[in-house]
Amino acid sequence: MNTLETNDYIIFFIYFLMVAGYGWWIYAKKKSESSGSRDYFLAEGSLTWWAIGASLISSNISAEQFVGMSGSGFKIGLAISTYEWMAAVTLVFVAVFFIPVYLKNKIYTMPQFLHQRYNGTVAMVMAVFWLLLYVIVNLTSIMYLGAIAVSGVSGIDLNWAMIGLAVFSIIITLGGMKVIGYTSVVQVFFLILGGLATTYIALTQVADHFGTPGIIGGFKQMITHAPEHFKMIIPKSDPNFIDLPGLSVLLGGMWIVNLNYWGCNQYIVQRALGADLKTARTGILFAAFLKLLMPVLIVVPGIAAYVLHKAESGSFTSIENPDSAYPVLLNLLPVGLKGLSFAALTAAVVASLAGKVNSIATIFTLDIYKKVFNTGASEKNLVIVGKITVIVSTILGVVIAPHLGMDKQGGFQYIQEYTGFVSPGIFAMFILGFFWKKATSNAALFATIGGFIFSVIFKFLPGWMDLSFLHPLGFAIQNASGLYEIPFLDRMGFVFVICIVGMYLISLYETRKGVKPEALEIDTKMFKTNPGFIAGSLIITGILVALYTMFW
Repeated sequence: MNTLETNDYIIFFIYFLMVAGYGWWIYAKKKSESSGSRDYFLAEGSLTWWAIGASLISSNISAEQFVGMSGSGFKIGLAISTYEWMAAVTLVFVAVFFIPVYLKNKIYTMPQFLHQRYNGTVAMVMAVFWLLLYVIVNLTSIMYLGAIAVSGVSGIDLNWAMIGLAVFSIIITLGGMKVIGYTSVVQVFFLILGGLATTYIALTQVADHFGTPGIIGGFKQMITHAPEHFKMIIPKSDPNFIDLPGLSVLLGGMWIVNLNYWGCNQYIVQRALGADLKTARTGILFAAFLKLLMPVLIVVPGIAAYVLHKAESGSFTSIENPDSAYPVLLNLLPVGLKGLSFAALTAAVVASLAGKVNSIATIFTLDIYKKVFNTGASEKNLVIVGKITVIVSTILGVVIAPHLGMDKQGGFQYIQEYTGFVSPGIFAMFILGFFWKKATSNAALFATIGGFIFSVIFKFLPGWMDLSFLHPLGFAIQNASGLYEIPFLDRMGFVFVICIVGMYLISLYETRKGVKPEALEIDTKMFKTNPGFIAGSLIITGILVALYTMFW
């Protein structure tokens, strides 16, 4: 039943008051300490390692995961967990190699990096591009998918659900990164607690249906009745190969997805840019450990829903859209526990919205407003503009979201593919900008614009030529239309290689003509890590090796 009882609402409002009250307390406490723009947008020097780690997770986990990834668990199985588990090891790489470069060169926004490393043209083009991408794609998708999930569980009208999420996120965001960072700890607590409750119910439902006691028995029944859903590496004969093409999740495009998202994304990197190197690294390592847990909260319930759907059990029989699997599970929770899980879902959406809107405000204020509209803006003025941007961008999200047709398209895999049109070029531009002094601004523009063009070409290539010759090599799979298509993760890998080669050739040509790029300051000593970080990284690596070995 998609309604909440009185006790559910009581639990939810306790959660709301707890987060809002804690956020106001943090805001009031920190307000007297600093009112500068850097403090507002980055919480410079104020976030602890656990606040940074919690903020990274709460900003990352949203309806896209709870609804979309759970739906992919229903459709594909445990293999979709590669996005979470590969992210864990990716975060270690980001902490070791990316964050030191940003902090050493005092980089606080991604457009600032591009301006400092390449030129103002590249920076401004990307600042405008990121703003459009964040507002029109990311903000609206979080808001709309979140509202669908909230509406599906509570029965609240979709539009009112969107407005409620928007208002809640504004309350959190107006306090700046300090409030977002510290309230994220509360958000993550509810997220994990509610997620575990849903997983428990899902496993119990499976156990009860097959007459096996306990959640361990339920998990064993899932493996028994859906063994194909417990393979991390999907074979070429599987129809889902087009979404997760075999070893590419370990050796190919999945690295580009994760390194671009976690290392070159203002929305994410911003959480660590206001801290010292040791604190930032520890926070990122904490987030990596939390990422290992996420499939238990998100993917396992989706697989359980699939097993019950296959067994024609109760309300699971009627599931037609995989993305409805998680809401169906939530509606089975008892009164009180349903309110807790509803709070967890709302926490994920609101925290993600708050983080996204703060990044939008940061880029607009520091990289566009200050450089184009008011070069002499005071610190106080920048903070005011940032707060106005928070409100305006959120309103735009509410207005635009219903008209993008996400209800007909959505889903986790679709979002990943859509983002994949731009990430290979952006990542190539960043990685060479970091570690190759000869990379030029024109080469960066080639990667940005050319990367997108090549991604589009590879997407529509099956309509222009027969790609069946790539099938024996594992680089093409027959889609629903009967055409041989290159899986999008492989497309990303191909485009990335083209961008790297193109940047290399253009840069060599220009440097020989006398162009002198502005290289970043890099000292190899800054890549050294302390024993605690090394131990944590080895534990994460060991867990991942064990998981992939167990479910290969």
